[in-house]
Amino acid sequence: MYMLSSILLGVVGPSQVIIIVLVILLLFGGKKIPELMKGIGKGVKEFKDGLNGVEEKDPQQKDKEAQQ
Repeated sequence: MYMLSSILLGVVGPSQVIIIVLVILLLFGGKKIPELMKGIGKGVKEFKDGLNGVEEKDPQQKDKEAQQ
């Protein structure tokens, strides 16, 4: 199994990870990265909620449930 995944994906070593991180920092800058991560996090959460069938509730209803 490991052999198959390493053939298909290639082997990414620590030096390649450092280069990728540096390129991302150069492209987006340090200030934009937290915003990008927040957006990605919200997107993943919405996707998971959609898979689980959780529908968006009214903000007032959320407040009432939080108080109980």
